[in-house]
Amino acid sequence: MSKLFEATKLNGLTLKNRFVRSATAEGMATEDGAVAPRLINLMTELAEGGVGLIITGHAYVTKRGQATPLQLGIYDDKLILGLRAMVDAVHERDGTIVAQLAHSGMLAIPKLINSAPLAPSAIEGLVDVPLQEMTIEDINETIHAFGRAGERACSAGFDGVQLHAAHSYLLSQFLSPAFNHRTDSYGGSIENRARMLVKVVQGIRKRVGQDYPLLIKMNCQDFLEGGLELEDAIQAGALLQAAGVDAIEVSGGTFASGNLMPSRKNIIKERDEAYFKAEARTFKKQVDLPIILVGGIRSFHIAEGIVNDHIADYISMCRPFIREPGLVSRWESGDLSKATCVSDSKCFRPALTGKGVYCVVEKRLRDNKAA
Repeated sequence: MSKLFEATKLNGLTLKNRFVRSATAEGMATEDGAVAPRLINLMTELAEGGVGLIITGHAYVTKRGQATPLQLGIYDDKLILGLRAMVDAVHERDGTIVAQLAHSGMLAIPKLINSAPLAPSAIEGLVDVPLQEMTIEDINETIHAFGRAGERACSAGFDGVQLHAAHSYLLSQFLSPAFNHRTDSYGGSIENRARMLVKVVQGIRKRVGQDYPLLIKMNCQDFLEGGLELEDAIQAGALLQAAGVDAIEVSGGTFASGNLMPSRKNIIKERDEAYFKAEARTFKKQVDLPIILVGGIRSFHIAEGIVNDHIADYISMCRPFIREPGLVSRWESGDLSKATCVSDSKCFRPALTGKGVYCVVEKRLRDNKAA
């Protein structure tokens, strides 16, 4: 049997295989961030499709951290009931699900949050709207919001949580010298730039205990001039391990990284796949935690090689599961042909415009067949 289909444990949590559904913006919640039926349907499709670990779309921990319309929220106790219904639906299908906790920082949309976006530093020119530099009070309130969100996730029955510290979201902004120009204890050295994230981890741990799985998704590099580099990312990973993180999902890139954005297009040849593989190998060697690798993985044998060669412990995918929620089951049945995802990223457009994430190519094919 392939190692990809081995059962493993992550801080006591049993995962039936090594495949992870990486978080994405689904755009399937209600206007106030509550779980809607179509979001439950999406999660149950992934569970039925054999995904070992489902990570929800980025759920905002405070209203001021909302990034997109109809984004999932986890900022208020009133949302727990709907979140629990989604978790129960996944568990009924033998699935495992963790909640991704997020704050968009400077990427928040002013008309959604009714104020200026918060940021580590109010740097002009990064986004098209004025930014508000966070005070120490703002930072402390946000750390508290993450802690409460982690507590809500636990109350709702999620099997764990993941912190979104990648792709130039708020926690990633603090880690990156391109976005963080602070001169206080939250800026400068990597120890200072990682301070908020470490405090978030510690705050969640105080609320959920040491036996609750706590993952993090972080950039290996920003691929941006003056941004986070691999050496600093590795140091941050070690600090997070000491703070109580159980696994690191290695990603990279920012909204300003051009062709080196997190979701890259034109993954045509095998050499285009697993584009954070080299960085993941370094993380694996230098940080004593399970490593989850995301980024352009499309072929079964490449995924298998990543695990067999000890580059990473888990294989994470996003866009392939949008087109094929049953991809893992297909591979497990013996059909090892490449994922059908064409990597055009058109699936994100409907998610960001309130229509909900779906594969545009697959929908066109179905519509043509129906016609």
